[in-house]
Amino acid sequence: MTNADIGLIGLAVMGQNLVLNMERNGFTVAVYNRTTAVTNDFIAGAGAGKNLIAASTLTELVQALKRPRRVMLMIKAGAPVDQVIDDLKELLEPGDILIDGGNSYYQDTERRMAALVPQGIHYFGVGISGGEEGALWGPSIMPGGAAESYEHIQPIFESIAARVDDEPCVTYIGPGGAGHYVKMVHNGIEYGDMQLIAEAYDLLHRGLGIPSQELSRVFANWNQGALDSYLIEITAKILATNDPLTGQPLVDVILDEAGQKGTGRWTSQDALDLGVPIPTIDAAVDARAMSANKAGRVAAASQFSYQPERYPGDQEQFIDYVGQALYASKICSYAQGMNLLRTASQNFNYQLTYAEIARIWRGGCIIRAAFLNDIRKVFQADHDLPNLLLAPFFRDAIQQRQGAWRAVIQSAIELGIPTPAMSASLAYFDSMRSARLPANLIQAQRDFFGAHTYMRNDREGTFHTEWEPENS
Repeated sequence: MTNADIGLIGLAVMGQNLVLNMERNGFTVAVYNRTTAVTNDFIAGAGAGKNLIAASTLTELVQALKRPRRVMLMIKAGAPVDQVIDDLKELLEPGDILIDGGNSYYQDTERRMAALVPQGIHYFGVGISGGEEGALWGPSIMPGGAAESYEHIQPIFESIAARVDDEPCVTYIGPGGAGHYVKMVHNGIEYGDMQLIAEAYDLLHRGLGIPSQELSRVFANWNQGALDSYLIEITAKILATNDPLTGQPLVDVILDEAGQKGTGRWTSQDALDLGVPIPTIDAAVDARAMSANKAGRVAAASQFSYQPERYPGDQEQFIDYVGQALYASKICSYAQGMNLLRTASQNFNYQLTYAEIARIWRGGCIIRAAFLNDIRKVFQADHDLPNLLLAPFFRDAIQQRQGAWRAVIQSAIELGIPTPAMSASLAYFDSMRSARLPANLIQAQRDFFGAHTYMRNDREGTFHTEWEPENS
């Protein structure tokens, strides 16, 4: 029976929840998992009584689909995706559509797309953000691929996406690997956001000695204002949660080693390749790597004692200042991510629409935040804005918070509390506002030891100086 609207391969939690989301929105879904028992358990459990078709083989899955066939992969990125494509491509026909909904590297998506073109199979790399809950009730969806075949998957994606102001949090992103590229940068911004929030928590927890339950109220209060966002919201909930085993705040008994799946690191690597500075995101990636060196940190802690008094000033003022510093730092992180998207769009001809990207990030995704509305408006007014910091709204927001931001970084240094991402954000801002940077000295050094030449600021041309010999 060929009556399924779409097939989905990979029934881990994300895959199962997407299936349930699609079915709830009126689509019949054929499902397949490499381990047949997983499929059977899903059909008998969460999928019982729903418009689902269980397939025990890929052939059965394909045979159950309406034409053009739409098959979505929700499997681990890397070699497993290539293996499933190899198994599927002989079963599909020209005009059929393969959709990779995992966190694949955008260059892998480009490669797979090119390999399927001769067979007439359309390939989409689709970023999906929102975690398990988002997959079930509405994620942010970032599809990239051939524009002419998007119409075949658009109705499904618009039905299952999160909605804000009655707009679905999905839009056609662009050709090639654009969808996975935008998701990669989304995750890089997410890394920065999480690290900045962690640093704010550390400043208040260690610097002021505020216990977690009280900190929960601070974050909940922040979430009522300019910092309104999903990550601030869940931070307040995390800090309010007690461990059932010990009665202590749960966050206090969680080991301080942060994991990562690679998308943040990919963002840093690609920014280096494109020559785009993203220091806040880089600092967040480095901070996770530093956290993984728990044994080394414990050993160093015993060798380097620095135990200053707690913050000596007005506690309520410092809490306010940290909130202001967090907001200013977040603006810089988003500015860096949007600049990376701009450069990638120019280099890869992705034709990205930044206002639309900000729009679909307002709901469903992990970095959803109230000020994405402001980012959307900024790019609606000026698609070619060279940097988010130059938009009047964000320029004024930074100007108002500059003093508090600097005071927080100074206090962090005096207290010996590391704030790598906040400090990187401030350094990015100070670099952006510096009409002259010390790169003139670097160019002189390069010319001295390598005759790399330099340009002057008072006349045209390229110059080289016979500098005084080093041994004179």
